[in-house]
Amino acid sequence: MEDILGLLRIRIKRGVNLAVRDVNTSDPYVVVKMGKQKLKTRVIHKDINPEWNEDLTLSITDPVKPFVLTVYDHDTFSKDDKMGDAEFDPSPFIEALKMNLEGLPSGTIVTRIQPCRTNCLAEESCIAVNDGKVVQDVVLRLRHVECGEVEIQLQWIDLPGAKGLSVS
Repeated sequence: MEDILGLLRIRIKRGVNLAVRDVNTSDPYVVVKMGKQKLKTRVIHKDINPEWNEDLTLSITDPVKPFVLTVYDHDTFSKDDKMGDAEFDPSPFIEALKMNLEGLPSGTIVTRIQPCRTNCLAEESCIAVNDGKVVQDVVLRLRHVECGEVEIQLQWIDLPGAKGLSVS
């Protein structure tokens, strides 16, 4: 427990215009990997615009480690088809958490991250304060596939007894 800084809650909100891998549709689910941790959502059947609204929680020991989100098409009788992936670096979010943001009004935007060649952002991502919590809404464009985006939201959970995020 002493190595854990806290928990990163990743809300997998929805997929938009995901690739078709079955006849006119797909049965998508999302896998998130960071280091040795691997979490997955439930399968949404026959939907290329699925709404998961599911929380996946990663234990964070190294705040600079990116995570990889991969979308798969569930198949009953064969290997699941990959429907694209996206790598995401949570370090700007972690850096924002280290600032003393207590007392800021809800809706305050702390920082903005622009899409570029080195990230998988489909559009500008804002780190903001909502109801006293720092959150980041992200739209990831999937790589290695013809189309598709996944909307997620990041939120930090402090653990009693954990190291926490020290201000460097």
